[in-house]
Amino acid sequence: MKSQPLRLVLVDDHEMVIEGLKALLARFHGRVRVVAESVNANDAEALVAALDPDVVVSDVRLRGSVSGLDLCRLLVEANPARRVVLLSAYDDEQYLFQALRAGAAGYLLKSIERDELVRQLERAARGETVVDPSMAARAVSSAARLQAGEFWPGAHLSLTQRESEVLGLLVAGLSNRAIAGKLVLGEETVKSHVRSIFRKLDVNDRAGAVAVALREGIFQ
Repeated sequence: MKSQPLRLVLVDDHEMVIEGLKALLARFHGRVRVVAESVNANDAEALVAALDPDVVVSDVRLRGSVSGLDLCRLLVEANPARRVVLLSAYDDEQYLFQALRAGAAGYLLKSIERDELVRQLERAARGETVVDPSMAARAVSSAARLQAGEFWPGAHLSLTQRESEVLGLLVAGLSNRAIAGKLVLGEETVKSHVRSIFRKLDVNDRAGAVAVALREGIFQ
């Protein structure tokens, strides 16, 4: 007897991303089926409760006060059997660890090949914990370092390793453009990291971030 396709709910605050995912997944209509989509966490909660999908696929970052990590935590608290896979543009192991702590069934990158994405979602639906193949080896290495107590500066403030690197360069007085060149990143990516740093440190500008970094002894 042929198995039914996985029923998915997609959550991303960019409609173009959702449409792109739907178009990609439509090629695998016998294996997966998108039953609903949402651009915010509140609507997503209601949809998941009403439709009981096999897997919820959510971006890590969502507009508003509730992030994809928060949404994952809420969904799993409401139903411990809920399978939530975070789909992110950030290949940072700290985001992966945060996702797993929130109860996620997996953490995949938006750059993943479409065939691999479907395979990983199927594995997640079967009860496995899935990690993007490009991150797996680094994640194991980072987990070993964390277990040994080798934290990066700012880890205790929930900064990712990359955000810690960016903050260090902010403390050194570098501009976003200079940081981008130093870390071989796009300037928009640096701006995104800076915004995340401000949010996590509860500051509004660079001066505030530098002050917290120095006060906390993150960088001497």
